[in-house]
Amino acid sequence: MNQKNSLGLNNCFLDLDDPIQLFKAWMDEANKSEPNDPNALSLATSGKNNFPSVRMVLLKEFNQNGFVFYTNLNSQKGNELKENPNAAMCFHWKSLLRQIRINGSVTQVEDKVADQYYNSRGYESRIGAWASKQSKEIENREVLIKSIKEFKQKYNDEKNVPRPSHWSGWNLTPASIEFWLDGDNRIHERLKYTIDDNGNWIKSLLSP
Repeated sequence: MNQKNSLGLNNCFLDLDDPIQLFKAWMDEANKSEPNDPNALSLATSGKNNFPSVRMVLLKEFNQNGFVFYTNLNSQKGNELKENPNAAMCFHWKSLLRQIRINGSVTQVEDKVADQYYNSRGYESRIGAWASKQSKEIENREVLIKSIKEFKQKYNDEKNVPRPSHWSGWNLTPASIEFWLDGDNRIHERLKYTIDDNGNWIKSLLSP
């Protein structure tokens, strides 16, 4: 029989008042069990037209201030986030039968933070940030290949490739975080944390 926490949920939910600590515990488990990209998440955005779009991105950092990912600021998601800073994330770990949903608002990370991460990337990835006009139509693949070659010639010192001003990170500050565990007969277990006006996290159980 599975052990239960004080709320009657599976013990993997632990008994924590801080959802960031619980997120870390679940991410640590995912790092052990997921074969590829345990930090992958679906990111949902919506621009001024209120039409939603979703895609996979990689979480690069998280702490008490939020969840950070990087992108071209002029991409579809970048433009939508500039128009509407509200966004949602969803992590799904098939190996653990777990899911985490996060809703909140985004702000751009500081330049020094973006510089530090950008400089940690491989040379090809840094060149790609310059060469790709993300989400824009191209006539054919050769246009992109040519652009990559041109920027490799321009920045031929692999240790000195500056970060493009149009490439940076977004930090999603959570307003709510929901933890989900698959249950028999679709009687799933759901625990939601919602932040109140005083910055305190309030826990609630949700029906499956």
